[in-house]
Amino acid sequence: MTNNKPFDGIEIFVQVVKSQGFSAAAEQLGHSSSHVSKEINKLEKRLGVRLLNRTTRSVALTPEGEAYYQHCTQLLLDAEAAITAITHNSVDPKGTLKVSCPIGFSAQYLQPIMAKFLDLYPNVRLDLDLSNKHIDVIGDGYDLAIRATPQLEESSLICKRVFSCQTYVIASHGYIAKRGRPYHPRELAKHHCICYSNAKHPSRWDFTSHDGEKFSVDVNEKMRCNDGQTQLQMALADQGICRLPGFYLDAAFASEQVDVLFNDFVEADVNVYAVYPSRKHLSPKVRCFIDLLSDELAKP
Repeated sequence: MTNNKPFDGIEIFVQVVKSQGFSAAAEQLGHSSSHVSKEINKLEKRLGVRLLNRTTRSVALTPEGEAYYQHCTQLLLDAEAAITAITHNSVDPKGTLKVSCPIGFSAQYLQPIMAKFLDLYPNVRLDLDLSNKHIDVIGDGYDLAIRATPQLEESSLICKRVFSCQTYVIASHGYIAKRGRPYHPRELAKHHCICYSNAKHPSRWDFTSHDGEKFSVDVNEKMRCNDGQTQLQMALADQGICRLPGFYLDAAFASEQVDVLFNDFVEADVNVYAVYPSRKHLSPKVRCFIDLLSDELAKP
């Protein structure tokens, strides 16, 4: 028999995935947990496939459920865009905006922008995840991720560069007094270095001479860490040399706590990107957040 209700249960299914459970989804939707569970069961029966693996504590997408979820989220976005196109009161951002951002960049730049965004758009609730881990924007249910990197990996996601800053190799005065000052990057093989663990090759640092020669140095890794602020604090404690984006170093430069090494060599810039799913229709809350982010970060 032809199914004449192809969209039944889709919104509930998407909310269960985003909320990572039936109870949390029920709370978001204003239904009981039993109603949510029944709707998912009906949806799976109608489709003839299992979408979710359930345990007493969590739910997880099956491979079929993952594919169906991607299509369902697109359908809901298209429906939202269709409503926006024909109504006047839907153009204002509303709902929950889920954003992932590196800890250090948030502390230096993002907090005042978030405050301004919430003042401008009172109908938006902000769900901010501060983490240096590489999240799956679509799979983990984020509207947008902010990523700081010299080179963004290729993906199906849309990215917009919103900020750029120089990278520096730095050491404290105390470290230099104890272990000497290196004058060429290749000397780092004999020094203590504090490396960023989320880099593709944490202990391999790339350099370019002013003559254009590109080369890599396998540094002596004394410590590995996934947080730039912690790297800086360990460097200030005279524990090693580290390489950091400039947005971590404003205060250290102002107080003259560190020396910049290798001024005769060019360091790659670190670019900060707003990354979001590759979808035809961008919701007002995401579009307004990206616009504000770009405008505020472009100010001197």
